[in-house]
Amino acid sequence: MSTAKYKRVILKLSGESLAGDQGFGINPAVVESIAAQIKEIREHDIEVAVVVGGGNIWRGLAGSNKGMDRATADYMGMLATVMNALALQDALEKMDVDSRVQSAIEMRQVAEPYIRRKAIRHLEKGRVVIFGAGTGNPYFSTDTTAALRAAEIEAEVILMGKKNTDGVYDSDPNKNPQARKFDKLEYIEVLQRGLAVMDSTATSLCMDNKIPIVVFNIDHHENILKAAMGEEIGTTVGGCK
Repeated sequence: MSTAKYKRVILKLSGESLAGDQGFGINPAVVESIAAQIKEIREHDIEVAVVVGGGNIWRGLAGSNKGMDRATADYMGMLATVMNALALQDALEKMDVDSRVQSAIEMRQVAEPYIRRKAIRHLEKGRVVIFGAGTGNPYFSTDTTAALRAAEIEAEVILMGKKNTDGVYDSDPNKNPQARKFDKLEYIEVLQRGLAVMDSTATSLCMDNKIPIVVFNIDHHENILKAAMGEEIGTTVGGCK
């Protein structure tokens, strides 16, 4: 068995990644595939925490742009992330992978409240921890949640699984055939160029806490494991510990 580069990772999944080609809702086959890849990571003794978005069900900013109160729209988006977290937990536990959903908004009937020390203890015991409901605050994205939780639990890297792209480009490769892919970037370059890695709040938080980000294509099976093992894949932002 090859040696893993990282001991503890945060896997950031967009809500859209759980929808698959259907584009909306939760695709059980896709969730099962992601759960299988997480199980493989655990078999290499890598501690895994997951932050999942909710864009496959509801996107707060979209609701706000249509006249809805922004805070209300964002809270609805947080609830969507919990639905995704529960779907992923169900798939993991069907594969005999112990997992816990921790919610930043208290809902004890379906998830534990987020408690930093408890989350770390779960990871140390080999459980996968899935963080739902974002930070529990409106106006903050799940990218920022990933950066915040990574700092709190002392994760060594954030693995950013993206659909339909294999890394970070200087322009949209779907629109510009000459778009150039970056293998490595510094945080400040991402901020100055406005590159589509994370939002600026999340990127700044990673920069301040020296948390590297690996952006890769989640559409290909085994890529999550490759990224967790530290293989050269996609685009790496920031220095690796």
